[in-house]
Amino acid sequence: MIRTFTTHSETETTAVGRDLAPELSGRSVVLLIGDLGAGKTALVRGLAEGLGVAPEEVSSPTFTLMQEYRGGRVKLIHVDLYRLNEAREIDELGLEELGADSVLAIEWAEKLPRPIPDAIEVRIAHGEGDERRLTITPWSA
Repeated sequence: MIRTFTTHSETETTAVGRDLAPELSGRSVVLLIGDLGAGKTALVRGLAEGLGVAPEEVSSPTFTLMQEYRGGRVKLIHVDLYRLNEAREIDELGLEELGADSVLAIEWAEKLPRPIPDAIEVRIAHGEGDERRLTITPWSA
């Protein structure tokens, strides 16, 4: 089932993530797709909060590639593929193993070399000003 939301602030985008979190469990994968500044990390902040992790702990892992957040009902692993350009580099992260007992949130998921079965895809598009359009759908290969 495809769900769409329109948000008008970073706080509202974060709230969409918080509302999505109860649907997630260990082995859940959330694929985040959107331009720079679209709100991918804001959505992950909401996921963290909904999972019981302090949202202020969440930062973009653009330079570290990966952040791990514990303390919630399930571990959250936040991955950013922005700086990776080759399938080999992405494969070397071992995402399948990382997500075995965690919620795995992947920014720039369009760079993945192959689909991840049963993942949830979140597309975030810029609108006017601070408006964002979010489309949440199961991954379709």
